[in-house]
Amino acid sequence: MKQTGEVVYLVDDDISIREAMTELLELLGLVVISFESAESFLRHERADSAACLILDLQLPEMSGLELQRRLAQSSNLPVIFITGHGDIPSSVRAMKGGALEFLTKPVDREALTLAVRTALDLNRDSRVRQADIADIRNRLSLLTPRERQVLPLLVTGYLNKQVAAMLGISEVTVQIHRGRIMRKMVASSFADLVRACGLIGIPDPANTPARQV
Repeated sequence: MKQTGEVVYLVDDDISIREAMTELLELLGLVVISFESAESFLRHERADSAACLILDLQLPEMSGLELQRRLAQSSNLPVIFITGHGDIPSSVRAMKGGALEFLTKPVDREALTLAVRTALDLNRDSRVRQADIADIRNRLSLLTPRERQVLPLLVTGYLNKQVAAMLGISEVTVQIHRGRIMRKMVASSFADLVRACGLIGIPDPANTPARQV
């Protein structure tokens, strides 16, 4: 369940809840860092590792829902809500805000374990995806302006001769650009190039001519 460096953050103003849940999660081999308020959590410098947040709905000063809203602006940290005062409107708001789960106190151990496992898996996959996207964008920055014009047309499915006609260049020139693009994007195949471009939103339908069938 646990991979090195992964963290479960826990925010609850009830110390007995924090101690009980920390003990449970640590028995599963997880690193748990707990906080008594949303503010103290926000002040904490989070580790650069897969993580999830177990968050009480009712907190002093800043509510759990407000903390969720603030985190959504800059983080993809999965949130598991826990509450002893849950209501349908609050649970709906939490889920619409992207919460993974909404558990009521006393929290069922199996339900919590499953929720944490799922949250860490999701965050781990998300971090891998974000790293892949950053790597692809770095490769994209190596392309010349002309190669950036050619790339979306190629991955849309236009033939070399069609790209040449659209850009007013020769088919041979398109072939040269294509080879350079494949090398710079470190694509082992055209399918690999299409997959990589898809991750960063290339082609952009708003800027790419409709393909004639």
